[in-house]
Amino acid sequence: MSKYQSEITRRRTFAIISHPDAGKTTLTEKFLLYGGAIAQAGQVKGKKNTRAATSDWMEIEKQRGISVTSSVMQFQYEGYCVNILDTPGHQDFSEDTYRTLMAADSAVMVIDAAKGVEAQTRKLFKVCAMRDIPIFTFVNKMDRQARDPFELCEELEKELGIETYPMNWPIGDGKDFQGVYDRENRQIIHFTGHGGAKAATATQVSLGDPGLDELLGPALHTKLSEDVELLDGASAEFDLGKVRHGKLSPVFFGSALTNFGVEPFLEGFLKMTTPPLARMAGEILVDSMEDDFSAFVFKIQANMNKAHRDRIAFMRVVSGRFDAEKEVYHVQGGRKIRLSRPQQLMAAEREIIEEAYAGDIIGVFDPGIFSIGDTLCTPSRKFRFDPIPTFAPEHFRRVRPLDTMKRKQFLKGAEQIAQEGAIQMFKTPYTGMEEIIVGVVGTLQFDVLEYRLKSEYGVDIFMEGLPYEYLRWITADDGEPVKEENLTLGTDTKLVEDFKGRQLLLFGSRWAVNWTQERNPQLTFSEFGGGGD
Repeated sequence: MSKYQSEITRRRTFAIISHPDAGKTTLTEKFLLYGGAIAQAGQVKGKKNTRAATSDWMEIEKQRGISVTSSVMQFQYEGYCVNILDTPGHQDFSEDTYRTLMAADSAVMVIDAAKGVEAQTRKLFKVCAMRDIPIFTFVNKMDRQARDPFELCEELEKELGIETYPMNWPIGDGKDFQGVYDRENRQIIHFTGHGGAKAATATQVSLGDPGLDELLGPALHTKLSEDVELLDGASAEFDLGKVRHGKLSPVFFGSALTNFGVEPFLEGFLKMTTPPLARMAGEILVDSMEDDFSAFVFKIQANMNKAHRDRIAFMRVVSGRFDAEKEVYHVQGGRKIRLSRPQQLMAAEREIIEEAYAGDIIGVFDPGIFSIGDTLCTPSRKFRFDPIPTFAPEHFRRVRPLDTMKRKQFLKGAEQIAQEGAIQMFKTPYTGMEEIIVGVVGTLQFDVLEYRLKSEYGVDIFMEGLPYEYLRWITADDGEPVKEENLTLGTDTKLVEDFKGRQLLLFGSRWAVNWTQERNPQLTFSEFGGGGD
């Protein structure tokens, strides 16, 4: 067993996922408060004269009050070393969320108590289910009017196809929300909230306490007794094995904004979730407890510090210990390198580190050599982690700088943002760089592209909509580059190539995809662009 076992065992790495506005970023802030990582919670909404959330560091996020990029935070809590990956809730950034989930060992799903399961929650859940990772549910906003908790649990099971087990149970909702009943300890945790303070005042009382009528009021006391009886009789047995394989979701109720139930959730979650998990590298299973260091790149972010025009590659350490003094082997680059300025992050704040262990997320300075999905490992044991797929964009625009003298800055900025995975860039083959086509999964990414090119590179752009909705990467049977004159294409189909030189076809309809496939049997079509090759 690894000599680093004790350090690796205490690590927990999880992603927080939700539909927009379910309160995910607020919950992240409260976790950081409990870990002593920040002294006061920020206001999440992007209004003037209020603090922006710690995890929303990009200027456009502060203005709009939404997360548009995943951020990484680490803190210590009761002997655990916790790595949180906060993801964008907005569906237009689901690809960034998908890549982030590849780096997590479990997921916390935040549900709005009034709205239940929403569209984006379903989509993200499917990604978790594909990876068989544990999912923990926090039903948030109990301090507002909420739906019946039995109904919410039933909806979770029906919509997501996963069993649920309520770990605690809410006492009232809205103005009457008084706290939660802890089922394992058969204790009522009665809360008095203090907003942004580190901890809500909690009083523990047993279910049989004669003073409960006075504490909760007769109506809530009676309802709680009936609910507990129903729960004990009807709910499935708790099974930690099922939890760890994503088949059973422990459900917690609370309110992140007022701190009701956040600490019991954090404590319960850390006990139940796993230490860092193994990862596949082709036929090899790379165990976290191995002595040899290995990691993969799951995110690249340019200009986190505008003054330095820097580019950071985020890596998930999969096995062993990272030592800043030692060289590592960059598999895709085919050479040994020393990782420059390794750091751990608290959103936009950074701390230079000398070491990190399996489960940790580290950022390293990227001079332009890394791509998403790249593998780094000990030079004596070379392998390649399974690639992270690139999703096909659904919206396309022709993009050019308004000032032709700024074409160089425009191309540099657009290429850097494309390397982060936020957009995909294409050009028409054999025409040089005259026409740039940008493809995105969600249209809000066009706004981010325009904003970032202006603020980070000083370039104003003109965008023109294109009538394409589908994209397929193509390869010819003979392996040679395809020429347009050798293809049978309809009027709403266009041949382009990406900036790795791979060829693609853009289509105006699904019908056009099928029609083109039938008439060009020499081509193989793919919806995914493969990982970091």
